Parts: sequence; structure tokens; C-alpha cells
Amino acid sequence: MCFTHNFWSLTVQGLSDGFLYALIALGYTLVYGVLQLINFAHSEVFMSGGFAGYFVLRTLVGTTTPHGASSVELVVVGIVVGAAGGGAVAFVLERVAYRPLRRRNAPRLAFLISAIGASFFLYNLAGKEFGRESVSIPAPFDLSATVFHVFGAEVQTYEVVIAVSAVVMLVLLDRLVAVTRLGRGIRAVAQDADTAALMGVNIDRTISQTFVIGGLLGGAAGFLFGLSSGVVYTMGFTPGLKAFTAAVLGGIGNVRGAVLGGLLLGVTENLGVSCVQSSWRDVIAFGILVLVLLIRPTGILGERLGRSA
Repeated sequence: MCFTHNFWSLTVQGLSDGFLYALIALGYTLVYGVLQLINFAHSEVFMSGGFAGYFVLRTLVGTTTPHGASSVELVVVGIVVGAAGGGAVAFVLERVAYRPLRRRNAPRLAFLISAIGASFFLYNLAGKEFGRESVSIPAPFDLSATVFHVFGAEVQTYEVVIAVSAVVMLVLLDRLVAVTRLGRGIRAVAQDADTAALMGVNIDRTISQTFVIGGLLGGAAGFLFGLSSGVVYTMGFTPGLKAFTAAVLGGIGNVRGAVLGGLLLGVTENLGVSCVQSSWRDVIAFGILVLVLLIRPTGILGERLGRSA
């Protein structure tokens, strides 16, 4: 096969990409689970996290690093700030673009148009305020340094940072949805919002918290993505669409399905590119989306959020 000689290198890179797709995909899955709607502005939530992390690390690393601060501490700060930026934008999106329509019992098409409008607004606002050129996040360590090898394949610092950060956040989310009171509320609203309201669940608050959780993960992913690729106002478009593909592949509305879909998409995309030109990368990703919709529209773990934990 065309990737026989570099299978493990491609797999390592694919898993790294897949973890990022999974973090973004969870935002789509959580919102779809409670509202049965696709938040097409989620790619700009991802972008917002990238810019928030950029400005903080530029301040800390680009000018004067706090005395005694280690590289790990700076990365954690960047992730937290990126997550906070994404969560804040997601919170405002829910309040401005979705909640007024929900209270008026607007048709589904109105939600879709509102989401697209919010996406374009944030997209152009970021371009106007932050400039149209890509800027690099000043990383506090050598991203390309080799940490260890897996069957001869080099595993670089950046890939370790993504894997560790993503696994921690994904496990925390899984436990939050499965065992906490907030998680039970989210699953109740996803399964039957009217019955959940009768049982005392605050629907508006639960939906808002769901948006914020998705925004936290998307914003953190934006910072991690920016560490390697830099940040620019267009950065959310392609990763956002691929994350949506991952959500559909795993079964949109299913938390663990989003993670599985992200990892599968990342690995398949990288292995596939080794057989053709790199310009086919996006074709492979979206080809997978079309095939899933044709063969298994519910995805691999096609199950509603309310029944998936």
C-alpha cells in the first residue's frame, strides 16, 4: 500500500488532527443534542479561542515572561484563556442568535439563517479588528522537538501537548455529562425538553450552559491549533467543516461518537493523502461526509445525547 513505509508517522499525525477535530465536533454535538440544530457559528467560536490565546501569550512570551513561569504553565494559561474566549462568544451567541427565536417558537429555518448571519458577522468583525494576515502564537517551547518514538515514528512536542490536553478535556466532559447534575439536566433536555421542564429543569439555563461547554472546548482547540498554524480570521472555516464531518461520522448528538469520528477522520485523512496529492486532503474529508450520509446517516454511534451516556 502507498503508506506502508510511513504508516506510523501518518497515524501519529492523524491522531493529533483527530483530537482537534473531536474537541470542535463536541460543540456541534452538544448543541444538536439539546436543540436538534446545527450551530454553524461554532467555527467562529473556535477562531475566537485562537485569538484570545494569541493575545495572552503574546503579552506573556512576546514581551516579558512572568518570573518563574514554566512552559507548561504558559500552555495551560493559553488553553484556559482560549477556552474562556470561546465560552464567552458561545454564551453571547446563544443569547443573541438563538434564545429570542426559541422564545418566539420560530421555524427551524430561522435558526439556520440566524446562525449563518452570526457566523459571517464574527468572521468579518475579526478580520476588521485583528487584521487580514495570519499571526503566529509565540510558543514558549520548541514545538518540533522530538519527545519519543512510536515504532520508529517521531512524536513531537506539539502532538504530545494536543493529545494530553484533549484527553483530559474529553474525559472531564464525559464524566460531566454522565454523573453530574448539570449533565443529567443536559441529557434530560436532549431526551425530552417538555418533560424535563415539568421535572424542574431550567431549560434556558441548561441550553445556555450547553453552548458554553461546547464553546470552552472549541476555544481551547482554537488555541492548540494556533500554536502550530498561527491564527487568522479565516482559521475556523475548514476545521469547523471537518469537525462537523467528524460529528456526523461518529453520530451527531453522541458525545463519544464525536470523539470517535474525530479520530477516525484525522487518521483516514492523513493515510489517504499519502496515496494521492496533498491537495486532495479536503476532498477526502468531505468525501467521507457524503459516504456516511449515503450509507449510514445516523453515524457509527448514532444515538441521541440523552441516551448516549
